[in-house]
Amino acid sequence: MTQAFIITKEHRRFTEFANAVRAEQTIGICHGDAGVGKTNSARRYANWDALEPYLDTWGPRSDDDAKHYALANRARTVFYTPEVLPRHRELVRDIDHWVSRLGVCIEEHQRAIGKVTGTHVGDATRWVELLIVDEAERLTPTALEMLRDRYDRTQLAIILIGMPGIDQRFRHYPQLYSRLGFSHRYRALGRDELLFVLDRHWKHLGRTLNPDDFTDAQAVAAIERITRGNFRLLERLFPQINRVLNWRPSPTTSSKQPPARSSSAPKPAIEGSQYAATDR
Repeated sequence: MTQAFIITKEHRRFTEFANAVRAEQTIGICHGDAGVGKTNSARRYANWDALEPYLDTWGPRSDDDAKHYALANRARTVFYTPEVLPRHRELVRDIDHWVSRLGVCIEEHQRAIGKVTGTHVGDATRWVELLIVDEAERLTPTALEMLRDRYDRTQLAIILIGMPGIDQRFRHYPQLYSRLGFSHRYRALGRDELLFVLDRHWKHLGRTLNPDDFTDAQAVAAIERITRGNFRLLERLFPQINRVLNWRPSPTTSSKQPPARSSSAPKPAIEGSQYAATDR
């Protein structure tokens, strides 16, 4: 189930980090545990959920083009996830493909607002300011060297996103490591932010979360223990909560019988609570 994006403190910190990397035209590293929200924040920063389908289709122009041109101009960022064991030529070709198309969109926006005039078309890639590479652990030493060479030639700022320890791995590549300007650790949700996210979800269900209520406090404590502030685990938990809260006994089931779980669903962690939490 897709959840609406929630702007957390960690997302704001990531935005500040990405803005600094862009402004300094340097290379940055973002590292954090799986599921804490690194990829979501990066895609949000690049407006990639809206821009990727548009850039990938690249069909006949339409009335919606101006909206996408404005999004591209605002972000000026390419988000890219390499394949497992990427071929080096394909890696370079894919990045060139996305940078080129995004650059064209930005230039069209600049032309629409009058900052670019005439019919001459220059190098549109100059408008792109940042390349974000997710799953950076997949990059081989040769691929990292190719990115480093691209940075030296174009001064295109780069952010490499990966798991904890990726910053230590880059110490083995002195030419790349010497160019690193910023390192950012993406942390899990704190208790206050967890309560904020849960409160939003409860309101979406038409209910009120009261941390001072004993039952609600039990549910929050169980969710906090299970997820440990991990955004991905929290999102997986929401459908379970929805099913239990919306469960109504049918004539073929006992009023005390809990709703059936899917084979992959975790078991309930709180018995008898109106807000069910699940454990892994």
